[in-house]
Amino acid sequence: MRLEIELPRVPVGDWFDGLVTWLTENLGFVFDAIGTGVEGTVEGLTSVLMAPPPLLMTGICALIALFLSGWKLGLFTLVGFVLIDSMELWEPSMDSLALVIVAAVVAVVIAIPLGIAGARNEMVSRILRPVLDLMQTMPAFVYLIPAIFFFSIGVVPGVVATVIFALPPGVRLTELGIRGVDPEMVEAGEAFGTPPGRILTRIQIPLAMPSIMAGINQLIMLSLSMVVIAGMVGAGGLGGEVLEGINRVDISQGFEGGLAVVVLAIFLDRLTSALGDRTAVSRAMAQMA
Repeated sequence: MRLEIELPRVPVGDWFDGLVTWLTENLGFVFDAIGTGVEGTVEGLTSVLMAPPPLLMTGICALIALFLSGWKLGLFTLVGFVLIDSMELWEPSMDSLALVIVAAVVAVVIAIPLGIAGARNEMVSRILRPVLDLMQTMPAFVYLIPAIFFFSIGVVPGVVATVIFALPPGVRLTELGIRGVDPEMVEAGEAFGTPPGRILTRIQIPLAMPSIMAGINQLIMLSLSMVVIAGMVGAGGLGGEVLEGINRVDISQGFEGGLAVVVLAIFLDRLTSALGDRTAVSRAMAQMA
């Protein structure tokens, strides 16, 4: 005879639902302010990106790519952005680019201080570790549920979910970079009586910059990977195009939207990688190689 033991159900989901309800009822004005700020910023940046004609904007982006990375990325940017315009996806592409830029900037502003705090304080690091593990392993769709509850449908929940999803690599690689700085360099600064703040800004952050830039690069790529999911909550852009192609089983529309995402991803990836290669430490390592 098999003995069966029935464990009581732990209502974790109900507890979380209660927390979200409490936050909405008591801090609704905070979420309203955040939503207004994010929506206004995204719309403003979209207006800036859409102001020049597509070919002029293509030329500007190609020149930026040429200056930062070289002729190969410049040529790719020129061809890729012209292709996006020829597929009549310029407007949704600029919508997605604005969303990604805003989400990435917010995530960087949060990630770098958290990474620095984790590197300088072991207790903070121990608290951050399981939180980041949860954020990285939780399915991205789950973030949309409370985001919709707090901010309704539109671009704001898409940005919020994107920030949460993209944050962990920025925090982890910042902490890793700061911890990887040679202790003798820090001790030399302390021996000369340098205050801790100046040691951080003049020694640790510059030496950790390659790792920090790698984190920013990964953060931007994860932000772009959320474009389609953000389209599910009314964020529009290329995510909306891909989602519409899925709903209509339109292979052409879905493929073109996905191809535009790939062009933007390669452009942003190579651009941030080039910025990382321009740091003083990266240039010194390249000269030593």
